[in-house]
Amino acid sequence: MTLIDTEKWREILTTLGQHKLRTSLTAFGVFWGIFMLSVLLGAAKGLENGVMDGFPKVPNGVWVWSGSETQIPYKGMAIGRRVTLRPEDVNDIANNVDSVGFVQGLNSVGIWNGSPPYTVHEDKNGTFFVQGSHEGMALMHSLEVTSGRYLNLIDMDERRKVAVIGSRVKEQLFTDDDQVIGADITINGISFQVIGTFRSLSQGNSTQEEEKIFIPNATLRYAFNQVGWLGSFMLIPKEGVDAAVVEREVKEFLYEKNKIHPDDVGVLGSFNLQQEFDKINGLFLGITFFSWLVAIGTIMAGAIGVGNIMLIVVKERTREIGLRKALGATPASIVIMIVQEAVLITAVAGYLGLVAGVMILELVSAAVEASGGNDMFQRPGVDFSTAVVAVVVLVVSGVLAALLPATKAAKVNPIVALQDE
Repeated sequence: MTLIDTEKWREILTTLGQHKLRTSLTAFGVFWGIFMLSVLLGAAKGLENGVMDGFPKVPNGVWVWSGSETQIPYKGMAIGRRVTLRPEDVNDIANNVDSVGFVQGLNSVGIWNGSPPYTVHEDKNGTFFVQGSHEGMALMHSLEVTSGRYLNLIDMDERRKVAVIGSRVKEQLFTDDDQVIGADITINGISFQVIGTFRSLSQGNSTQEEEKIFIPNATLRYAFNQVGWLGSFMLIPKEGVDAAVVEREVKEFLYEKNKIHPDDVGVLGSFNLQQEFDKINGLFLGITFFSWLVAIGTIMAGAIGVGNIMLIVVKERTREIGLRKALGATPASIVIMIVQEAVLITAVAGYLGLVAGVMILELVSAAVEASGGNDMFQRPGVDFSTAVVAVVVLVVSGVLAALLPATKAAKVNPIVALQDE
């Protein structure tokens, strides 16, 4: 006895081959359902990749900055005050707000007000935004160092005049033959040494981001007359803490520290990146659910078609089934025979649909790359887990499609069936 009953499978293929058009039309419903599933999910994945590639690499950051003047008197303080964020607030937040895992103050030149400072290297010049930063914040700024290094703790402590420049800055200030690392640039008359270059990891606004120069925040404050204040705080929650909790608790702490009325909205501005990240995740979750809903509906319609065809097959083969039972075939063997035919149709049609869908996605992906890429659509494809789920859906659909006709076949009375005309 062999593990695979070749005679039985040959018989099944012969039976299906006798009705090629009917079998092909029946299988097309299943083919189309899996094809739609793979294309819809692959396209959704490509859109998700494009959006997520352009999203900051630390998606739970929180920014807090000084906003409008106070409008409500509180604890003896008059209205019309503008609350200034100060360097000592950083340690106060770290020591008093338990939900905060990381906090640093940031300053800039030319980003929020005024014009970008004038930057010179030898006979080349340009105007570029200058951003203060700290050790370990490269990913928080969504950038990747391409040569040299990023800022470190010694740069911070010693207020070194060092700079990490974007690729667009490098293109404008240096030629291909110039040695960039170690070169000096002058920002508003102040000399800085280039220690690294970077490219932006943000897809949507990479050009603007690569026109920035990052220097130690302490250096920026002293060099550009911002000693007594900070432009904003960047905060990261502790592991397991939602960014909304950090946003609320830090603002409550600063309100109490600066004697701001709790109802005086707008005195401190804030932005919660995780909130936007969750919205985008929710959107793509909805797209994925819709794709599965449409595809499974189509697959089930195809499976119903398979079930109807199997009912016709059972009707046509009533005498054959009666003869089998008269010769000793058990009801279980009859059920298995019908189920195998249905599963074969759905499995082959589904596999071809999956292959066709993946081929279309590969062609689209190659076309996107050949055209120079699209920031909003990157690397469409169907992952392995999705393919496995699709196969499971196929098998289940095939079995369900065959249950009714298989049960009917198993109940055939051999005597009555042999008399059937």
